[in-house]
Amino acid sequence: MSVGVTILCHTALHRVAQVARHLAAQGAPVVIHVDAAVAQDRVTALQERLADLEAVRFCARHRIDWGGWSIVAAQLDAVRELLAHFPGATHVLALSGACLPLRPVDDLEAYLAAHPDTDFIESVHTQHVAWTVGGLEEERFTLWFPFSFKRQRQLFDAAVTLQRRLGLRREMPAGLVAHLGSQWWCLTRATLEAILNDPARPAIDRFFRNVWIPDESYFQTVTRRHARHIESRSLTLAQFDFQGKPHILYDDHRDMLARSDCFVARKAWPQANGLYGHFLSGAVAPRDAEPDPAELRAAFDRAHYRRTRGRAGLYMQSRFPNPGWENGRTARPYTVLQGFSELFTGFADWLAARAEGDVHGHLFAPEGAQFAGGSAVWTGALTDAAALRDYRPRDYLTNLLWHSRARAQCFQLSPRDDQGIAELLPWDRNAQVHVITGAWALPLFRAGATDAAARAEAARLQRREVALVERLRSPTAQARLRICTLAEAVAEPLPMLQGVLDDVAPGTRLRPDAAPRMVARDGFGRYLQTLRNEGMKPMLTGDFAPEGPRPEEAAQ
Repeated sequence: MSVGVTILCHTALHRVAQVARHLAAQGAPVVIHVDAAVAQDRVTALQERLADLEAVRFCARHRIDWGGWSIVAAQLDAVRELLAHFPGATHVLALSGACLPLRPVDDLEAYLAAHPDTDFIESVHTQHVAWTVGGLEEERFTLWFPFSFKRQRQLFDAAVTLQRRLGLRREMPAGLVAHLGSQWWCLTRATLEAILNDPARPAIDRFFRNVWIPDESYFQTVTRRHARHIESRSLTLAQFDFQGKPHILYDDHRDMLARSDCFVARKAWPQANGLYGHFLSGAVAPRDAEPDPAELRAAFDRAHYRRTRGRAGLYMQSRFPNPGWENGRTARPYTVLQGFSELFTGFADWLAARAEGDVHGHLFAPEGAQFAGGSAVWTGALTDAAALRDYRPRDYLTNLLWHSRARAQCFQLSPRDDQGIAELLPWDRNAQVHVITGAWALPLFRAGATDAAARAEAARLQRREVALVERLRSPTAQARLRICTLAEAVAEPLPMLQGVLDDVAPGTRLRPDAAPRMVARDGFGRYLQTLRNEGMKPMLTGDFAPEGPRPEEAAQ
């Protein structure tokens, strides 16, 4: 049993030379295809570097266009060259210039001898498994693709759309069933010779010249026509990310690759000196082991999840998720209080004395963030400057929660504050929102303002509160909401206060004599009635009796 190797390459030619010499030294003949786009002087240097090896040859060069027929043509020429000049080769292993052999050639040949007449090639029926990521499946065979996906993307998309509208459709050549799979395979000489000498091959090749990405379908389909036994898997370990791009292997993957017992892995980083130095040194001992890449695949699966889902509440330059891709909008549960500091005197200090975490003031106050303890800078180098905060209020909050995730966070909110986080709060499952509606009217009342400017301010604050409450009560909202009117909070303050303590100080039971003192409200009902009389209708305060004389009557 003897295996020959084809290598298709276009970059990192020094690594190609290193791998080819490593394989040839173990008795494996090698045929190299270098992309015609590579400068001739670099190709000549590679040929001179390997000129002393009779088991290394070069085949005719093609200019490779991604997704086109040229890569299949290059592979066919490399196979033809190898079979013609190395008659002892019973199998051909297809590699890329970024593939790295992990085990001795003797191990691979022994494995192939244990599986006689077996072709190792991933070959999946297009109608059975969704093999592709973000691409065409059956249509890559039934449509024409005259334009390059990489260089002529608009024309490519337009041609696909037009053919769909016109109902155009090509038929597979007789005797073929479309299959897809990895282009890195290991086939027997008998199968490859049958493919090359198939009388129907001219028609088959003409058909595949107009298939999109034929390197993932040509051998995978025609092998089904000639193989005696197919093992639908590749002997080359390759992992792909959620975009269908191959993961890169670095030096820190070395031990996992060694434990995988795989024969070949791709895609190795050209600068991974540790990988190349270890696996091509000849120090890897032969062993009789079945390839088992489970550990490595699990590691890449975790990386895949971390890359696409991330850590809850983490936003950063290297991973800023698309909307809806967040694995949790914020890092941990937090509490938002609206109306409490307006109704209760010294409420923030009262709560801070009991809370298991940080109690901030109004983080989004117009004049700037009010951090706990009066700090001007918070953990994570967040400044209290309003201009910086208001540039991206949502990100300001998510950063604060991420950097403070070791402790519970609580802050005040008011219709007077910047409302930028209103797009986050209702749909954040970590948000615990307690609202006393209408409490915004108390500071206006205490200021004794009833003129036109005060009424306009009251109307503005009420509109903001109505908008937030409607969002919080949306059927799709995920925040936990406790809400009552100002009148209800005044009549029975303990339920709302206990609800807050349940969030920020779990297990604390509030005694009536320990509740914070409410602000003075004598005449508040009359104040609300005055606003109504002047044409501004408070809607969320609840019912307060208009006690006392009208202001004009009291002045007489």
